[in-house]
Amino acid sequence: MSSPHPVQGSPDGLSLNPEAGATAGITEIFDPPPTDHTPTEPVVHVPVTAVPAPPRRPRRRAAFLAGAAAIAVVGAGSITAFASAHKSVTLDVDGRVTTVETFQGDVAGLLADQGVSVTSRDAVTPGTDGTLRDGGMVVVRYGHEVTLRADGKERSTWVTALDADQALATLAERADDVALVPSRSGGRVSLPLRLDADSPVNLVVGGETEQVADGAAQLDDLLAANDVTVDSDDRVTVQRDAPEGGQPAGAGTPTLSVVVEQVRTAQRETVTKLPFDKVRTADPDRFEDLAPYVATKGVVGKRVTTWDVTTVDGKVVEREKLSSKVEREPVDQVTVYGTKVRPAPEPEPEPEPESQPVAREAAEEPAPEPEADVVATSGVWAQLAQCESGGDPTTNTGNGYYGLYQFSQQTWVAMGGSGLPSDASASEQTMRAQKLQAQSGWGQWPGCAAKLGLL
Repeated sequence: MSSPHPVQGSPDGLSLNPEAGATAGITEIFDPPPTDHTPTEPVVHVPVTAVPAPPRRPRRRAAFLAGAAAIAVVGAGSITAFASAHKSVTLDVDGRVTTVETFQGDVAGLLADQGVSVTSRDAVTPGTDGTLRDGGMVVVRYGHEVTLRADGKERSTWVTALDADQALATLAERADDVALVPSRSGGRVSLPLRLDADSPVNLVVGGETEQVADGAAQLDDLLAANDVTVDSDDRVTVQRDAPEGGQPAGAGTPTLSVVVEQVRTAQRETVTKLPFDKVRTADPDRFEDLAPYVATKGVVGKRVTTWDVTTVDGKVVEREKLSSKVEREPVDQVTVYGTKVRPAPEPEPEPEPESQPVAREAAEEPAPEPEADVVATSGVWAQLAQCESGGDPTTNTGNGYYGLYQFSQQTWVAMGGSGLPSDASASEQTMRAQKLQAQSGWGQWPGCAAKLGLL
């Protein structure tokens, strides 16, 4: 891969010593000296482990004899120059290691021969102006621009690393809660780096975790191989897992996780009950001693609210109100009570004087038939008796109802009466009717009570 920047060598001119087999470290944050081609952003470099050069091949006797013949013909000085110009160098370009035979004297010449283009975003060890040595090693790490999320903020930066795991390991030393945010284009989710060249990775989708053995895959290939479809709302991050108990992870244990948070947005409705009010209203035509009654039954109202609900892995994270309307208005419950003062009852009539003794002859005369008992009451009860029976306490219509107030036999007995109601006196009938009204209300005489305004 190439970039439109000029070649830049190692910042400290560090060279690797293959004979010592040491690990070469590259400065973590590379700020090159000011030039016309200095990048506007620093490049985060990951320390590189040197790969030991392959052992030198033993010289054969034939080669030695050929060399001796060449010395005899060309001369000792020319042979010495040829030997010093020829080198065997190990070249590591982003993890691809090859052994190169070259006559070049510096790193820049070697890279040019091998078609390896580098820019100021890339890391070359030793620097491009470094001297090549036989058995030496040249390491090239290309720079990759990635989107970094650290401490809740996103920004772009350049890293030189073999894979995302190495990049995150270095970046984590400078910020907490570090993650890489993949780029998106044409429905693809990708990183410019492999995930983990050495270990498996964890794939976390919708809160469920599974281990993927091939951690060296590209991000989009890994998602496709595991049938993970990512839409435009889903959140994808690549992050390094903290080791359990602070101990380094063992071989074959994933240290990197690809996290896919499934974001869903849908409209939902909530229903709210609207309570009704209880209202009492006066009726001036209703007697105040009558029990109140419900004229209008209360009805609970209903309000429907529509929300735009966002969930992440099934958990609600945001609710936005879209609309709210009352689909049913509440209906007040109306209770009616009377305010009319009931008039005082008319006084009972004076008892008739006892009859005087009559002559024997008169006593022997047959007594006249007694007239029907009359209603010994007045006011509302007289009006009710007049409506129910025409005011006749002896009424027996043959339909199962008797007397002034048209008692049924069952109700009459329940109120303490005996015999037929029509055989009792008007005062007893009135007394038991008043007892019935006190227990059960005027509804015992629905027709006449309504007509008289008692209901």
